[in-house]
Amino acid sequence: MDFIINLLVSAGVLVLLAYIMPQVHVKSFWTAVWVALLIGLLNATVGFLIRLPLNLVTFFLLSFIVRLIVTALIIKLVDKLVRNFEVKGFWPAIVIAIALAIASSLVDRATRDEEMDELEEARIEVPSQALYAAN
Repeated sequence: MDFIINLLVSAGVLVLLAYIMPQVHVKSFWTAVWVALLIGLLNATVGFLIRLPLNLVTFFLLSFIVRLIVTALIIKLVDKLVRNFEVKGFWPAIVIAIALAIASSLVDRATRDEEMDELEEARIEVPSQALYAAN
């Protein structure tokens, strides 16, 4: 369920950025869902293979910057693969990468908070009388 929520939020961010930025064009929301899915899949596979040697070179000191640049490269790759999605330039791709990272972090934080609330509600309290009866 978290994957679907994250996918829909990412698609919403793409549509919002296409509305705000003249360098980004997305034909429809379903195109944005498809683009968000491709960015996620390529970032998890190809992006990992690109990030690994780059992080080794920077000794993991610049891993966040490397992640943003690789995500921007993935966005430009998806731009070439999907006909109804266009990003003119590398800086708009960086802005999209930053916006997707922020949105993903917020969704992860919200779902983590909900999971923690559910765990606290499900926790069974042992009454203190039961402890005395056991002794």
